Amino acid sequence: MGTWDVGPFDNDTAADFCGDLDEAAAGEREGIIRGTLSRAIDTARYLEAPESEEAVAAAALVAAQYPGGVPADPVYGPEEPLPDLTGLRELALQALSRVTTAPSELMDLWAEPDGGPWRANIQRLQNTLLPQPPGGTAR
Repeated sequence: MGTWDVGPFDNDTAADFCGDLDEAAAGEREGIIRGTLSRAIDTARYLEAPESEEAVAAAALVAAQYPGGVPADPVYGPEEPLPDLTGLRELALQALSRVTTAPSELMDLWAEPDGGPWRANIQRLQNTLLPQPPGGTAR
């Protein structure tokens, strides 16, 4: 596993996923992201790290379109424009929940004491994606 940091795009799998999005036709990108999130959610067996890393990257792309969301990594994120992904909020939240629920290889890999920053990044994505109460402020 080629991982160089704790962010959602800081691994080879996420970078490849974003490259695949760039190569896809514009009208297919939302479906690819939706499918990636759904596959993670629907995996009852052990969720392998590559599927988790793609799901985290996909969820980060959704979160980037919400107030307080962090834009995709300028080097490893997609270069081509993405459609409106805000309709995928619930899927993104469910996928992040699945990635952090056993059995999950990525959760196991970041279970070490130094995995705290990775877990904090996942929590930040979840907080960005949580619906805001009426009249509420961004978290």
